[in-house]
Amino acid sequence: MLALLAAAVLALLPLAGWAKTVHGSFDSALAWHGRGQHIFTFLFHGEQAVLRVRISNVAAAVGKDAALYLYQDEEWMKMHGNMEEYSCLERLALAQISIPLNQTEYNYTLPQIISPVAWYAIYVDKYTCLMSYEDPKTDEITFQVTLLNPDSAGNPFDHFGADESGLHEFFFLLVLVYFVAACIYIQALWQTIKKGGPMHTVLKVLSNALLLQVVSALANYLHFSWYAKDGKGAPFIGSLAELCDIASEVQMLYLLLSLCMGWTLSRMRKSQGRPLQWDSTPTSTGIAVIAVIAQVVLLIWEQFEDTNHHSFHAHQTLAGILLIAMKVCLAASLACGLYQIITVERSTMKRQFYITFAKGCFLWFLCHPCFVAISYLFKEYQREKVITVGVILSQSLSMIILYRLFLSHSLYWEVSSLSSVTLPLTVSSGHKSRYYS
Repeated sequence: MLALLAAAVLALLPLAGWAKTVHGSFDSALAWHGRGQHIFTFLFHGEQAVLRVRISNVAAAVGKDAALYLYQDEEWMKMHGNMEEYSCLERLALAQISIPLNQTEYNYTLPQIISPVAWYAIYVDKYTCLMSYEDPKTDEITFQVTLLNPDSAGNPFDHFGADESGLHEFFFLLVLVYFVAACIYIQALWQTIKKGGPMHTVLKVLSNALLLQVVSALANYLHFSWYAKDGKGAPFIGSLAELCDIASEVQMLYLLLSLCMGWTLSRMRKSQGRPLQWDSTPTSTGIAVIAVIAQVVLLIWEQFEDTNHHSFHAHQTLAGILLIAMKVCLAASLACGLYQIITVERSTMKRQFYITFAKGCFLWFLCHPCFVAISYLFKEYQREKVITVGVILSQSLSMIILYRLFLSHSLYWEVSSLSSVTLPLTVSSGHKSRYYS
């Protein structure tokens, strides 16, 4: 299942548009069909934002009367919201800036931008507004567009748009925290896992999920480091980060749902006086597998529906909205199951164990929907950053809660015997080795 998801992510690598140094070729036919060939969307800010254009065939561009037309967000939305009301020439007249492509390199400094705003650029030539398309049969015109915002010193060297600024520093700090934590805790954790025992299986799966998040953070940091230098980054590394995030989500979903369903079904079958055991059943395993399959299907759908690269935590598409709704439903179902267990549990220690486990579960599943809601308190260009940073930090806190719970409570063996637990990519203790994927 994860292999299929990886293929979906990698298949869209050419479409993953993180780069703000844009390469391509101007296409008169495409410009005629779309009444302008879309070249880029970028959030400029400050006093010295610069647009740098280089083209390969000046003679062909001059012969076509080629030009770039730039629109601010308000005019762009107005134009696209009422396409039928504007003729081709009227749409071009709405542009704030037009840049004739009559020289090899052109540097344009945008007027002062007090508040960050999205700018849209389209390519237009003399064939764009004709009633019927005429093939110019001219040589290809390739281009490179570099988009630069002012840095902290006011110089136009910053490749990051206003919607991406700060993420490079965030992932650097995140990787640094992971590194320090690993230096402090990795040896003790490794010794605990090597010893085996009641928490061995859960700790292995939890550690796998955490390792995937660490790799994702490191990949994001490397991508943004290259991106800061050339405006292109490393799309493959960026997609690897996204894939690791997704794999971590799948691992945690199966782990948390399997544990909770196992406890709930065990309590339904066993009397209150007997020690609580988790007997792996087709029902508990099936519920967890169905949830995982549903999540993976939605994730694959989202990869193909959203051709522009966003953070894994973005929610611009229908599939993304369904994923958020799924997390809310999962949190509600886990709340019902754990509430039933907690209300009838007589042991104070067991109740405390379940309550702490519930906190970790709810934080993991509800942080994404909550930060999506919170993001609407911010300006549009800030929302994706708020969601990304908030979800990553909340999920890290959730893992800390679960690690502390399973490492510090030997009670876990009393609550659930792991000798019959079925978890992905692990070995059942006390039985012949069986591998699950």
